[in-house]
Amino acid sequence: MKQNDLDLRADRREFTVAALLAMLGGVSITLSGCGSSPAGPSASAPIPVADKTATISKNHGHVAVITSGQFSAANTLTLNLQGTSSHNHTLELSAAEVLEIAEGKTIAKECTGAPHKHMVTFN
Repeated sequence: MKQNDLDLRADRREFTVAALLAMLGGVSITLSGCGSSPAGPSASAPIPVADKTATISKNHGHVAVITSGQFSAANTLTLNLQGTSSHNHTLELSAAEVLEIAEGKTIAKECTGAPHKHMVTFN
């Protein structure tokens, strides 16, 4: 390779670097914290929350808890409410309802199971 060719390569490289620096001279880059979004949470990424325990009407030992792991999964849920009671009830929650509970919205649903029913309320 001739000296003339080497000089041209060096000149091109210097020109490219100078052009890039000129273009980026007025640009600032801002990085936000991981996972933050100005638009807020979406159905595909529920906000992380602690376990939530429901209030159960006419309660006699039943317990309804959604764990933080269940919130993260954002799936439909079937909760068993037996607790210390001698019988069980179940509560069906859709993925949308789980997301609403995670966001702090109040969800009240009647559980299933004999010999009676209870109203289960989150938030």
